[in-house]
This record gives sequence, structure tokens and C-alpha cells, in this order.
Amino acid sequence: MSKILVKLRPGTDVAAAKNAITAATSSYGAPRVQDRAEYRSSATSGVNTFLGLIYVMLALAIVIALMGISNTLSLSIYERTRELGLLRAVGQTRAQVRAMVRWESVVVAVFGTIGGIGLGALLGWSLVKAAGSTTLSVFSAPPAQLIAFVLVGAMAGTLAGVRPARRAARLSVLRAISAE
Repeated sequence: MSKILVKLRPGTDVAAAKNAITAATSSYGAPRVQDRAEYRSSATSGVNTFLGLIYVMLALAIVIALMGISNTLSLSIYERTRELGLLRAVGQTRAQVRAMVRWESVVVAVFGTIGGIGLGALLGWSLVKAAGSTTLSVFSAPPAQLIAFVLVGAMAGTLAGVRPARRAARLSVLRAISAE
């Protein structure tokens, strides 16, 4: 595959030049004639497909992380049964226990999200630098999108903590205190 770039004089109509080039090259196998915007779109279409695949893997990683957070909190509730019973015995309400466990889940999810964003940004930057002057020549980390990921991670952490929080709030105070 070879490319021929044509620089037009200032003020030249792009559509007319495109038609003239198409007519002049039609006897050479009907090459594809593109303007700057069309070329940029075709050059970056592979990157967009790759990003779509990355987003699908991100969604799967989030689902797996949520299951991990939920299971870890469930084990934590099981191991801290006596502690939770003592907190309830000294006056903590069921709502406070639920909130405490949910906040633990949010903190774990946000730390994981920030760590993942940091690692992903570092790996993305290094990939762009390693690619050199090919089509991947500019590294861009959109702050609005990264903030949205952190917020989604916090909401997902809240959802992951619902079941363990409900279980912790339902513990019988006397059975929890006597647990070993």
C-alpha cells in the first residue's frame, strides 16, 4: 500500500480537486482519494475499534472487582462478628453498621479505581512513547472521563457493599458478642 499526498494551493476548492485527482487516477486501479478529514478518520478507525475492545474488558474487570469486593467484605463481616456485636452493644445502630460497611466498600472501590487509572495512564503513555511517530503520536488522558470513571467506581463500590452491609446489620448482638 502506498500513499501520495497532494498539497493544494491556498483557496483551492477541495471537492473540485478531489474530483480532478479521481479522474486523473482512475486508469491506475481506481485508488481511494481522501481529503484530510477522511484520511484522519480512516487512520484512526483501528484505534477506535481497539478502544471499544478495551472498554468491554474494563466492564468485565469492574464486574469481577465488584464480586471480589463483595466477597471480601462478607468474609470481613464473618471475621469481625464479635467486633460488630460489641459496637452494637455500646450503642451503634443498625443503620450506622450498614453505613460503616458501605463506606468501607466505597473506599476500597475508589482506591482500586484510582490505582487502575494511574496504572492505565502510565501504560498508555509508555505505549504512545514506544510507538514513536506513527499514528499513535499523541497521548491524551481526558480528565472528565477519568473523573467519571472514579465516580462510577464509587457507585459500584456502594452497590457491592449492600449485601454485606445488610448481613452485618442483621447480626444478633448477643450471638455476635459470644462468637469467637
